[in-house]
Amino acid sequence: MMTDWSERMIEALQLNGLSERTQESYVRTVRMLTEHCKKTPESITEDELREYFLYRKNVSSWSPKTMRICYCGIRFFYTNILRHDWHIFNILRAQAEHRLPSILSEEEVRRILSCVNTPHNHAYLTTVYSCGLRLHEGLHLEVPDIDSTRKMIHVHRGKGAKDRYVPLPEGTLHILRQHWKTHRHPRLIFPAIGRDRRRSSYTSSTMAKSSVQGAFRRAKQLACIAKKNVSIHTLRHSYATHLLEAGVNLRTIQQFLGHVRLETTMVYLHLTSKGQQDAWEKINNLMREL
Repeated sequence: MMTDWSERMIEALQLNGLSERTQESYVRTVRMLTEHCKKTPESITEDELREYFLYRKNVSSWSPKTMRICYCGIRFFYTNILRHDWHIFNILRAQAEHRLPSILSEEEVRRILSCVNTPHNHAYLTTVYSCGLRLHEGLHLEVPDIDSTRKMIHVHRGKGAKDRYVPLPEGTLHILRQHWKTHRHPRLIFPAIGRDRRRSSYTSSTMAKSSVQGAFRRAKQLACIAKKNVSIHTLRHSYATHLLEAGVNLRTIQQFLGHVRLETTMVYLHLTSKGQQDAWEKINNLMREL
């Protein structure tokens, strides 16, 4: 339910050029604050805000990433909507995280996909992995995004509102064609199926995020994958690592993933030992020739 403060916040976020997903996240942070304090945001004091941040950090044990979103959303509201120049906003810092993501081997990816027993979820998860897409990028794929002639996908709804092209494997194109024939929606590749499947040809909604996440979790369990922190996004990390191991250079992988900074892509160097193995082999060959 929209309130006066949330409407003003969304308008300011739109003027600031932030994406729809960021708008939703920032508004959610203020809504959670008001629910916790049981007050309107205008009546919350700086001391109460300080206590709330400490509660979320020490009691709720929110991760640094979640705390960062919390800080940013609330800071945006109080500095840009209510025009409060509070000292608390000058000292907010979320701890930097340096954790490496979990990675699936090619064989583990095949096992998971083979355990997805619903055709629409299998088509979706296969597309996400084979094209290195983010969860929402896959869900919002549209028919015009598929360039079957050039074997490319035009990603229009990438992070930071940045477009990019990614290669579309022949096998994935075939799967997408077969999947589209099951609903023939004029625009969406992955429309909401619904209980009777009749609405899928004209619905304006995509498959639910919770639906594909549930399908992935079930397939992961059936495939007996015991690794921690494995989610749909792990397929994207695995895609990048597998490309690197296949000899694709970092700059190309950076373009496929839509990373702004090469340093972001360089994390995958820590997830594979192939570079080290190649280096040892070259050094050994060099020493044999001396």
